[in-house]
Amino acid sequence: MAFHLFDRVAVEEEGEGPVVVCVHGLGGSSNSWTPLMPAMARHRVIRIDLPGSGRSQRVEGTLSIERYVEAVMDVCTRMGVTRAHWVGHSMGTIVVQHIAVSQPKLVASVALFGPIVAPPDAARAAMRARAIKAREGAAGMHEITQGLVNAAISADTRARLPVAVAFVRESLMRQDGDAYARSCEALANAQAAAVERIEAPVLLVTGDEDGVAPPQAVRTMAEKLHRAGSTRVVVLPRCGHWTPIERPEECQRELREFLATHARN
Repeated sequence: MAFHLFDRVAVEEEGEGPVVVCVHGLGGSSNSWTPLMPAMARHRVIRIDLPGSGRSQRVEGTLSIERYVEAVMDVCTRMGVTRAHWVGHSMGTIVVQHIAVSQPKLVASVALFGPIVAPPDAARAAMRARAIKAREGAAGMHEITQGLVNAAISADTRARLPVAVAFVRESLMRQDGDAYARSCEALANAQAAAVERIEAPVLLVTGDEDGVAPPQAVRTMAEKLHRAGSTRVVVLPRCGHWTPIERPEECQRELREFLATHARN
């Protein structure tokens, strides 16, 4: 595994073969994709810590979806990526959607876990309130983490998979408060991409208890993908929003089959 740092943006690179670029969600990092690495064997996997997250926390200034897209595109340029399969989770799915619309030649396929087109108004307000709480420091992040563990992870996961719960807690509590706050504001201000223009094959995976990407909203998104090469929607039972962490084996299976199907794209 190789580690790169481009203008304070941390990147991990592993493996050889067709390129897969992974973009995590709010409160995540490149480690969000570790459970799915077996599904991406025989690929060159590039995992990016978005500006303000994980090991890219030291990035300064206002954060936005547009800035995330620019950072990801810069990584691709520096690493010689001209075509890739794209994998996103939560907020990262918005970033991937914008890239799929604006850079279609760069996108061989799109696999989105907990996909959202844009936050509804109530969620935007909640994100801005969370940003205020995050700026309180460690105590604020602890309170945010406790609330998200209860709201974003399914009851079944909390009962049966304490390691998954521990991962989510640690991922969130390791975030710098101010950087996380700016990430919340980026999501609060996110605008939808013109998903109806996406031409690549798309896989959409969500949980039946995902309040951020509820199944009906994901199915509605799928209906807009008129030009996609193909679209598959998967709803995992007894699963919340952290699909790769809560149901890694199921997500591995879906991603492995999806990449195999579109290997020549």
